[in-house]
Amino acid sequence: MPRFFSVFYAPEDTEGGAASVYPATMDTSASNTGGFQAEITSLSDNFPIENATIDIATVENPSRILEEVKTSSSGLTPLIYLPAPPLEYSMTPSEIRPYSEYVLNISAPGYEPIQINGAEILAGVVAKQSASLLPQSPSMPDSAEEFVIPDHTLYGEYPPKIVEEEVKDVASLGEIVLQSVVIPEFIVVHDGLPSNSNAKNYYVRYRDYIKNVASSEIYATWPESTIYANILAIQSFTLNRVYTEWYRSKGYNFTITSSTAYDHKWIPERNIFDTIDAAVDNIFNNYLSRPNVKQPILTQYCDGKRVSCPGLMSQWGSKYLGDDGYTSIEILRNFYGNDMYINSTEEVSGVPLSFPGYTLSIGSSGEAVRTIQEQLNIISDAYPLIPKIAEDGIYGPATAEAVRTFQEIFGYPETGTVDFNTWYRISAIYVGVSRIGEYS
Repeated sequence: MPRFFSVFYAPEDTEGGAASVYPATMDTSASNTGGFQAEITSLSDNFPIENATIDIATVENPSRILEEVKTSSSGLTPLIYLPAPPLEYSMTPSEIRPYSEYVLNISAPGYEPIQINGAEILAGVVAKQSASLLPQSPSMPDSAEEFVIPDHTLYGEYPPKIVEEEVKDVASLGEIVLQSVVIPEFIVVHDGLPSNSNAKNYYVRYRDYIKNVASSEIYATWPESTIYANILAIQSFTLNRVYTEWYRSKGYNFTITSSTAYDHKWIPERNIFDTIDAAVDNIFNNYLSRPNVKQPILTQYCDGKRVSCPGLMSQWGSKYLGDDGYTSIEILRNFYGNDMYINSTEEVSGVPLSFPGYTLSIGSSGEAVRTIQEQLNIISDAYPLIPKIAEDGIYGPATAEAVRTFQEIFGYPETGTVDFNTWYRISAIYVGVSRIGEYS
């Protein structure tokens, strides 16, 4: 994947001396930088937008452009690096913001521009910014739509979780309960309190929702086992809301809210981080269970600094256990008890065919191979770097090369084989580019 380093410069001030364009809390040495890469697509058809421009400035000086990057034919910018506070600021609770904040002005010919105010950069990890642009219309204003990203929940002030029973009495919910645990294609996020009828509802792909929440509620710099433990808790909580149809059973037309008092913090247009992105892709069909309980457990937690929650997981506590070498399940059992275990479901909505249970490689054949070939050929209409291949159900060198190109574009290990992660990423992109206008 293309990579280059930003040039950090000190422009002259009005007195003729050097004046830093970065806040005083930000060390601009190369050791305190975080990666940034954007992916820009069209809201009308999910196709990538080539030659979109992303102008980057600090929130302290939004009129001064620090970097300008453009997208390739795959809708991706090069990976660049931007200054961030020292890594250690995100490793313990601190009054100093552990991430830097940037303003992103995103534009492309023929599309309505948007501005994202408050994109977060953490030292040592890559911030991945996705944005979908609306094709320009004569009736639309010329000014950019602005999205303001609020503080991370570990830094800002948010209402604590109102504790609920972790297992719902589904008998009292009537017939509005799923028969089995299913990974939904979309969930409907109500961006406000449940009772706020003026709050907007967003249709969000399940995995994108989990990645957004995890990036909003934990630091992506934490130990891998801690990241996995927190993601499992977020997924299990979310799937409990899905399984029990909790809000719909109460007469609401959404799946979950963005209120920390009731659910999790989800933020429109916020960036996600690479460590969280990869972890969710690895375990998105997992959730937490207890013996003889069919529904996913409503795994609640608190930050452990501003709010304590005996019997529930402390996020900072989970971080320190990760530091001490605890595995993700050991972290979870430390807080929720030894009868908590990791479960999984093979029922994934919105994909033409579920993962066959084994990695596809040269020599594989059958319906699963043909499915991947058909999907890659459709995807190649939007991403022309991917070569067209025969849809013969035989995994040969040409199929392996098409898979390898797909993996290169989307940042996966370039193995040329289709494992669990690659299978579902191909499925997701295929569904996106083949449903023209369905969800716009």
